[in-house]
Amino acid sequence: MKIDQAVQFLLELDKLKTIVRKTKIVGATRYENSAEHSWQIALMALALEPYAAEPVNIDHVVRMLLLHDVGEIDAGDVIVYARVDAAKRSAEELAGVERVLGMLPAEQAAPLIALWQEFEASQTPEARFAHALDRATPVFLHLRNGGHGWREYGITYERVVGRIQREIEAGSPALWDCLALRLEEARRLGWFGTEA
Repeated sequence: MKIDQAVQFLLELDKLKTIVRKTKIVGATRYENSAEHSWQIALMALALEPYAAEPVNIDHVVRMLLLHDVGEIDAGDVIVYARVDAAKRSAEELAGVERVLGMLPAEQAAPLIALWQEFEASQTPEARFAHALDRATPVFLHLRNGGHGWREYGITYERVVGRIQREIEAGSPALWDCLALRLEEARRLGWFGTEA
């Protein structure tokens, strides 16, 4: 029965709760997991839709954000500021996405895999907005927690801005303007790390 495939998919998705990220939740000592991250940015999309750079289909954006980290079940999470082989990392995540979403019937899996690929390509207004939110959310958490992760992992102001500015501006210039002011204040307060 196809419903059994959906149930197995649901149970496999539960593993996303075990993927620990490098960002602490607000006001606590524990790190968030990838499931929490996906949930939070999906809701953030609803709240920030008026600030997308272009009109977007918000349901499409939310679906994209709920799926965007599914590949981490197999590939794990890598902090956005890490210097990694992007092509290799993308291939690892795609393999995970195809395995996990492939648990569904093919007629359901194919459009979801295509949605993940749309996010990765970041060519549509929806994907650009989704990427902006994906880059911004951890920054807000780091800011709310006094820059804990930036200091802990030796992430400089220049590295943060260099990694996120282009993607956030492309998807939501207003969101970048909001963050830029906060990042400058964080730099003044000494919340960034220093690279060795």
